[in-house]
Amino acid sequence: MKPFIQEAWTKSGFQQPTTIQQQAIPLITDGKDVIAQSPTGTGKTLAYLLPLLGKIDVEKKAVQAVIIASSQELIMQILEEIGKWATGSGIRAASFIGGANVKRQLEKLKKHPHIALGTPGRMLELIKQKKLKMHEVKTIILDECDQLLVPEHTSTVNNIVKSTLSERQMVMFSATLPSHIEKIAAEMAKSPSMLKINKDETIKAEEVSHFYFIAEQRDKMKMLEKISRLNGIKGLVFVRDIGNLTVLSEKLDFKNIKVSTLHSDLDKTERQKALKDFKEGRTNLLLATDVAARGLDIKGITHVVHYDFPKDMEQYVHRSGRTGRFGASGTVLSIINEREERELKKFGNHLNIPVQKMMIRGGDITEYSTRDQRK
Repeated sequence: MKPFIQEAWTKSGFQQPTTIQQQAIPLITDGKDVIAQSPTGTGKTLAYLLPLLGKIDVEKKAVQAVIIASSQELIMQILEEIGKWATGSGIRAASFIGGANVKRQLEKLKKHPHIALGTPGRMLELIKQKKLKMHEVKTIILDECDQLLVPEHTSTVNNIVKSTLSERQMVMFSATLPSHIEKIAAEMAKSPSMLKINKDETIKAEEVSHFYFIAEQRDKMKMLEKISRLNGIKGLVFVRDIGNLTVLSEKLDFKNIKVSTLHSDLDKTERQKALKDFKEGRTNLLLATDVAARGLDIKGITHVVHYDFPKDMEQYVHRSGRTGRFGASGTVLSIINEREERELKKFGNHLNIPVQKMMIRGGDITEYSTRDQRK
């Protein structure tokens, strides 16, 4: 690794690379195409960023690498990491996201970034307008590729890839990689190296508890109110749709419970404020849709709450992985009905994690008891 990366590594205080970093960095450095799956919180961003930063030629004014992700938040997070790890290198990076001011984004291109990061639609728009020139792009990275290689994004991503020269490197990362997504990814790459990490032995065992509460739809709000009052909570609450999320936010606000909200209808400034308030402790609950919270890495999330039950096991894994990162402890809470209870137990069996029925009594989570429930 180049000296500026070594210096940043020393400053970061990391003792050793994680398993995905150990396996992916040499392959990406060698220019190989890579498709990688590794659990949330195992350092995937650095696994592709460090070798990428080492390849950038700062003397050139052209865009040399493109990073695509499905949400504004994830793009801003990656940009922040580049800022941290590229200090003193002269490497310039710029983000291009849908919904943001186009004129301002064109100004960014005039500063000749070496790395362009963005959401698929806006990136393709700039390529078609011949504003974002791809002829010197050597590496394309798809972060959370299982979100990008879905029907609504695949052709856009394919068109971005095709706008580069054929001698390009494809790097794709995700925490979950269903077989149909893996197949699409493999078709986009040239003889890719497949990396699959199920458990990272370099990170001490996660201490994440998976609990659930039984509540009918009309009682869910009451349960969330109780959860919001748990001692020292910093909770990320997943709500399926924006309408329901907004109503929930208003009801909690009426009860003097301050919450932040994160969804795709908010503009960039509103999203940034919501995240800042939550990160800095001005609010202790962040209500989010899955689209907005995908891939988010917020330090110190104590609880992930499935207010609406996840649509499948992959979604349960992604959501739950926002707590207990890098071996920290965390709690996953699901507010479910009896039908969903059967589904949750199936997830638990498949993932080999115990899920336990609980209740809240006296402001604490305690074991479920029928006697207490009758009271």
